[in-house]
Amino acid sequence: MLHRRELLQVGGSSFLGMTLPGVLAGQAAAAGETRRAKSVVLVFLSGGGSHIDMFDPKPEASAVKGEFEPIATQIPGVQFSEMMPGLAKRADQLSIVRSMSHGDNRHLSGSHNTLTGAVQMFRGDSNEDKSLNRGDWPCYGSAIDYLQPRADGLPSHVTLPNPLIEGNLVWPGQHAGFLGSKYDPFTLKGDPNSDDFKVSGLSLADGLSIGRLENRWRLLNQVGQQKPRLGDSPSGQQLTNQQQAAYSMLTSSGLSKALQIQKESANDRERYGRSTMGQTLLMARRLVEAEVPVIQCNMGIVQSWDTHVRHFPRLKNDLLPPLDQGVSALLDDLQERSLLNQTLIIVVGEFGRTPTISPLPNETIPGRHHWASAYSAVFAGAGVRGGQVVGKTDATGAQPVTVPWHPNDIGATIYDSLGIDPRSEVHDQLARPIRLNRGKVMDVLFS
Repeated sequence: MLHRRELLQVGGSSFLGMTLPGVLAGQAAAAGETRRAKSVVLVFLSGGGSHIDMFDPKPEASAVKGEFEPIATQIPGVQFSEMMPGLAKRADQLSIVRSMSHGDNRHLSGSHNTLTGAVQMFRGDSNEDKSLNRGDWPCYGSAIDYLQPRADGLPSHVTLPNPLIEGNLVWPGQHAGFLGSKYDPFTLKGDPNSDDFKVSGLSLADGLSIGRLENRWRLLNQVGQQKPRLGDSPSGQQLTNQQQAAYSMLTSSGLSKALQIQKESANDRERYGRSTMGQTLLMARRLVEAEVPVIQCNMGIVQSWDTHVRHFPRLKNDLLPPLDQGVSALLDDLQERSLLNQTLIIVVGEFGRTPTISPLPNETIPGRHHWASAYSAVFAGAGVRGGQVVGKTDATGAQPVTVPWHPNDIGATIYDSLGIDPRSEVHDQLARPIRLNRGKVMDVLFS
């Protein structure tokens, strides 16, 4: 049976030379038999986490080392920072890539690259375009929604607990970009650690909350005695196709159940840590159980990990303990539920932090600053070979001394793990063909 979205795509694709059998064949091929994962949990360290103070310590370089001591891990000869004790004990499940590298030290475009697997089109040196730009690349779940539309009422991408927005500045890379608003992901706006957290926190990327959507739906039903139809004229259509899809997803029993974090036992909630980070990762596990393909977990607000000032106190007191506890609990929980082998977990920021430790002008407490030349990413689950370190940096953690890996390669690996050929062709809103990704699948993770 063809569902509404497939019918719309078929209807809109005839001028591209596609036929109904071709669409069906393409979907079958996209589903692929090589899929390693049903879900990807992208644990995003927004602002850029310090590789040296987490997964690539440099104890022999006194000017670089900082305040944290190295500790042994389950991998012989491999050390993590003392602030990562939980993941050090689980390093036999992890593949640590220490040679991530790119050339962009800017938050916005760096985040776009990490969250889409594509380099953002240049907008100027300021990198301060405040608009939601439909020329950007789509985030992973939006592309998957385009290539593998679902028929079960569940979204292909959920971002939690908040979108990356600072005032009027919308971080790029967290929307459907050139695919159009129809494929925008859902974002949870709220703290899952809060006692009054409710499903009504779910919203569309365009800012329309589910609560407002429900009210609008009821009002239209009262006035018109019927739900708006897809065939209504644009001028008379008061509820967009995207919003109708959102309402359908809201009423999906699978999504509603997944968001009911209050049903978790007190022990399980404590296991993840009663912090926003910990409960966000617990919510991610519930979305994995619902088989949501892409779950983006923002670890903090827009620049939580941008530790220019008070670097070590912030890592020690606010950032690293809840991250370590939450990711450790997620690994254990998925393993116990036999879900880790179908879930790819990635922990990464848009870049790392400088080997040097220095204060900003007019500041007295030093920090580390933007550093895209070398940083770390951690992978687990979905066939990842644990207990290995991929790549190496120099004595100060400043440059890779082995073949570097790029954010585009993370994107290719995400798509490949979910059964999508990274070279797939998609079309923008003007029907122009665009190659989805130009990275290289990180096969070394799985060998």
